[in-house]
Parts: sequence; C-alpha cells; structure tokens
Amino acid sequence: MAKTKKHLTKSKNKVFLGVFGGIADYFGLDETLVRIIGILVFVFTGFFPLGVFYLLAALIMPEYNGKNTNNDDNIVDGEFREK
Repeated sequence: MAKTKKHLTKSKNKVFLGVFGGIADYFGLDETLVRIIGILVFVFTGFFPLGVFYLLAALIMPEYNGKNTNNDDNIVDGEFREK
C-alpha cells in the first residue's frame, strides 16, 4: 500500500478562518489546544508576528474539500468496509 502525503488544509470545523484547526489536523493535535496556544501567542507578542502569519495562511491554505486524501476505497471513516 502506497503511503500518501498529507495536505495542509483549513479545518472543516472552523471557528474563525480554520487555520489553527487545519494545523492541528495536519499534526494530529487537539484543535482546542492549538487554538488556545495560538491566541496566547497572539496576545503576548502583539499583532505583527502571528497576526500577519495567520492572515497570510488564511489566504494561501486551500479549503477542506471533504475528500479522502489517501484514495483508499476500502476505508470509510477509519473503518474497513465489508465486502
């Protein structure tokens, strides 16, 4: 079975623009934890570093399209289909 590359996309469970959720999905982390850390970094460093990065990422990152990226027809929601 060929291993496919993960793609960084905006989160399907958006709160603002989906950037922090998408980063959490990509790295397999808890979305809430990534959002809290992002807000804390934003508050303690000011708008410039993280705010600019966040806005650029929101413009560049593609939307979540809901398709399986591994193209494996035997898997549905993480479970094997019965044949």
